[in-house]
Amino acid sequence: MLEKSWDGFAVHAEAGYNVGKACYGYRARHVPHPVPAKRAKGVKKTFLEPDPAQAPAVRRIFHWRITTRLGYQAIADRLNLDLATYPPPVPVDPSRAVGRWTYSNVRDILTNPKCTGHMVWNRRGRKTHGNRANPVEEWIWSERPVHEALVTLDDWLQAQGISEHRLGSRSTDNTNVKHPQTKRSYLLRTYLFCGGCGRRMYGKTRRGHAYYVCAPKKGYVPAGHPAAGSFWIREDTIVDKLNEFLSAYIFGIYRRSLLGDTARDLGAAAQRERDQRLAALRREIDDNAQMIKNVVRSFALFDKPTEDLVRDINEQRAELHERKSQLEDQLSEAQEENQQAPNPDLLDALPTGEVLIDELPEDVARRLFEVLRLELRYHKNTNKLKCLATLIGPMIPAARRAGHEATALPLGRQKWLDQRKHKKENKEDAMSDISPVPILVVPSAGFEPATPASGGTFRRLPAVCGLAYRWFANPGLACSR
Repeated sequence: MLEKSWDGFAVHAEAGYNVGKACYGYRARHVPHPVPAKRAKGVKKTFLEPDPAQAPAVRRIFHWRITTRLGYQAIADRLNLDLATYPPPVPVDPSRAVGRWTYSNVRDILTNPKCTGHMVWNRRGRKTHGNRANPVEEWIWSERPVHEALVTLDDWLQAQGISEHRLGSRSTDNTNVKHPQTKRSYLLRTYLFCGGCGRRMYGKTRRGHAYYVCAPKKGYVPAGHPAAGSFWIREDTIVDKLNEFLSAYIFGIYRRSLLGDTARDLGAAAQRERDQRLAALRREIDDNAQMIKNVVRSFALFDKPTEDLVRDINEQRAELHERKSQLEDQLSEAQEENQQAPNPDLLDALPTGEVLIDELPEDVARRLFEVLRLELRYHKNTNKLKCLATLIGPMIPAARRAGHEATALPLGRQKWLDQRKHKKENKEDAMSDISPVPILVVPSAGFEPATPASGGTFRRLPAVCGLAYRWFANPGLACSR
């Protein structure tokens, strides 16, 4: 009986019917039961339709999560500023409602795949696994969207990837007031990882200096990790190298030339090949459509067509339509590939100037890190630091704003910068032969309207590109990268 019941729920979900209370963003739409006997008793089934009051909140939550990569609590705090526009969820038992957005409310919305228009069931083992989440491969999905989607499936998947990156980390720049041992906030938390085990490093303070620590538990130390298991590295050492990286390769005047001739040439050649392929596919589709029209017109030339002629013409039309369908699929794949193509022009949309992370307010610095998709990986065994910055088209406006905030020099600070520069020139440094190496492309679809300072029309950038640099740096006095 349990197996039959489970199968019944699976068929119910695949048909698009909702089980239980409508999820946030939707409201229930009741329809007569498909079984005549139950329909005669007044039993109804439930579909989902967007709730006009709640659907905008769901779209806004996903927008904040994807574009600014805010944490659950940070999104909840923003929503609580305008409860009239973003009404908080009401649980099944209204008496338990708290009247505001909470961490778990935002998490449940971001992890609910029903927002994509598909009906999904068996996400939790409520009877067999103690209400724990089931693996994704055990979820029961409807074959096609059965109700209006609030977000695209790609956006939903992108939000899940951010959850993996931000697991257990706050978005705000303040301290964790809930933890009794928290006394300060660390600038590079969330972004600094151990290159040996992949774990995010956490902050510690010793003798007035901030450090970042990787200390895996015994039995969980992977191969290649330092033999001691744990190690520390000072924050100011990493920040100095990060300042040089951002000032030269992201906001520097010669950032395009630092990409290297090879990377630029390969990108231009690949773009020409993609453009030629798209043009060829479009021409072939147009030719195919013209051939279909010619076949139909040739049929009209015969007053009394024979059965064999009709059969041959129908077979030819079917072959042409099948070929057209294949070409359209190829064109769609080629367009998707073109959207994922590298685009170094995105660098030109960012301002130029020097970045001093340690002199910025923490909230400004963290906004900059988020829009650049910053990722730092420190390898203890080789004493190397790898900096990864990624640009995507939809984030360029936010990256430009964050760049202006980070590179603008407050009045009276230029003298301090000159002294800092003079001090660096006099200090012996073995890092004069540094060169960046492009290693990764993390693309996304979109375009950036860039307006010249002297006026003019918007310029559409071809697709979008993710640009990343590998920066090797020894945090000691004598280092190389």
